[in-house]
Amino acid sequence: MKKLDWYILKKFLSTFFFAILLFTIIAIVIDLSEKTDNFAKSHLGFMGIVTGYYYGFVPHIIALLFPLFVFISVIFFTSKMANNTEIIPILASGTTYNRWLHPYYVGGFFLALILWLANQYVIPPANQIRGTFEARYVDKDNSYEQLVMNTNTSIYFKIDSFTYAGILNYDTLTKRGGPFFMHKILNNKLIENTRADYISWDLPTKKWRLENIITRKVMPINENLQKIDSKLFDFSFKPLDLSRDKYTKDKLTSPQLERFIKLEESRGSEGINDLKVELYRRHATSVTVFLLTVIGAVVAGRKVRGGSGVHLAVGFITAAAFIITDRFSTIFSTKGNLPPYIAAWIPNIIFFFVAIYLYKKAPK
Repeated sequence: MKKLDWYILKKFLSTFFFAILLFTIIAIVIDLSEKTDNFAKSHLGFMGIVTGYYYGFVPHIIALLFPLFVFISVIFFTSKMANNTEIIPILASGTTYNRWLHPYYVGGFFLALILWLANQYVIPPANQIRGTFEARYVDKDNSYEQLVMNTNTSIYFKIDSFTYAGILNYDTLTKRGGPFFMHKILNNKLIENTRADYISWDLPTKKWRLENIITRKVMPINENLQKIDSKLFDFSFKPLDLSRDKYTKDKLTSPQLERFIKLEESRGSEGINDLKVELYRRHATSVTVFLLTVIGAVVAGRKVRGGSGVHLAVGFITAAAFIITDRFSTIFSTKGNLPPYIAAWIPNIIFFFVAIYLYKKAPK
């Protein structure tokens, strides 16, 4: 890294962090104006709202805007360098075009790594904070959410290779539901049937508590019936595995999401592609940051009539094309037969070839 590299890298990072900070503040102001009534009804107070909502909202909005503002930042400061005739002397001095791009590679990789780590381990806990607040204070007052939301709170799933269970009226917030039933089947025959009025998560023991239990064991000649008031069971599923809200996939860290996907596959659940697309996109978005950095540098590195305005217009068109491609690929996966890993990586594959084309066409 030479002086020139540090000069470009400093401009890159300072422009990006200023842009993301400015638009995050704007997003907070807009969100605050929209949710004023919800905040008033929650009676949480200023610090309660900050810790109970905005600690989750701010990382969420930054991650959402991250690739776009990396792209805009690169175009903005590179265009200014081009208009100030800073790039032409660099290339005329004998510096190769690829060597000029080195600080962009370093900056793009650095920001891509930050986003990758955040997507895996930081953003999901933040989404849990945001999702919990919105589920409790925002969605319940939204007539549209009540209309489209699945009102069936019953859950049916597979515990192991021969045990099936179901919980009626399960509440993800209180981690309690009931009635509960569990069937053990061997050789296509019911060998044990357990029913309970209630099932709840016992936090101190980290086990499930069943209340008013009736267990019926079916034997070749007779049956054995047993009644128990209350008992703890160490089932293989946890409260997180029973989550059934629109924020579920966003709340889970990548290791938790992988485990949840395997669990849903063993249950034969529907909508698994949506979970897989989310998992693969967490990796793909980081590569997107690097690609958009290179594309932005190549596009804005040429001095043109119209200056930064033309470069920004090209940038917004490119960003819009990327978002449209991403949305279409996601729909084809969740509603069709497109494999999730292909859906998550299609935008990057397309724009990889766009980056190569622009690089070859760029004046050097």
